[in-house]
Amino acid sequence: MYIVYILQSLNNGKTYTGFTKNMVQRLLEHNKGNVDATKNRRPLKILYTEEIANLADAKDRERYWKSGAGRRKIRKFFS
Repeated sequence: MYIVYILQSLNNGKTYTGFTKNMVQRLLEHNKGNVDATKNRRPLKILYTEEIANLADAKDRERYWKSGAGRRKIRKFFS
């Protein structure tokens, strides 16, 4: 089981999308500064998660959330 997640920076409001098998550990890595893409945006909070059955579908869903349509949906629901 994979988890596709969207994090939001409490510092500047920007979002980050990724996927993982362990959400608790991954959020700790982001907030400790161990992830280059988010280390300057700390602290981060979980904005959205969804469980996906397999790796290929998780990658596809992550790609959707990073697309223009996915980003528009994020803004519509969470702004």
